[in-house]
Amino acid sequence: MTITLQDLKPAEGSTHKTKRVGRGRSSGHGKTSCRGHNGEGQRSGRSSKRGFEGGQMPGYRQMPKLKGFKIINQLKYQEINVGRLDQLGIKEVSIETLKEMRKAHPATVGLRVLGNGEVKSAMTVKASYVTPSAKEKIEAAGGKVELV
Repeated sequence: MTITLQDLKPAEGSTHKTKRVGRGRSSGHGKTSCRGHNGEGQRSGRSSKRGFEGGQMPGYRQMPKLKGFKIINQLKYQEINVGRLDQLGIKEVSIETLKEMRKAHPATVGLRVLGNGEVKSAMTVKASYVTPSAKEKIEAAGGKVELV
C-alpha cells in the first residue's frame, strides 16, 4: 500500500471544531460572543501591546537598568609577576606549562609577564607580552625571553 498526499490527515484528537461566535444564544457563544461585558477587551480592534500588563507597571520597567557594557570575544591573558615565576621553580615558562601546573585558567590564550619581584634562577620565558623591567630582570639572571 502506498501513501499519497490525499491519504494524509491529522492525528486523532489533534484538531477541534472552530468556535463560531455570535450565532445566537442556543450556540452557547451568542450575545457578547465570549468577550465578556464592557471594557477594553470587548471592543473591536483591541490588541495589547508587547509587554502590556493591563495598566500594571510592566516587568521590563520594574527591573533596574544595566550600566556599562561587556566586550564579547575578548582574548584573555594570564598575568604573572617575575617573582612568582621564580617561586614556581621551572626552567621553561609558557602558558601551556602554567596550564599543566594549574596555575593559569584553561580559557586563557596568552601570558603577560610583569616586573614585580626578583629573579634568582635562569629560565626561558615564552610570553605574549613582557614588560621592559621584567625582561631586564630575567636576562640579568641569565635567562631568555621569547615573544610568541
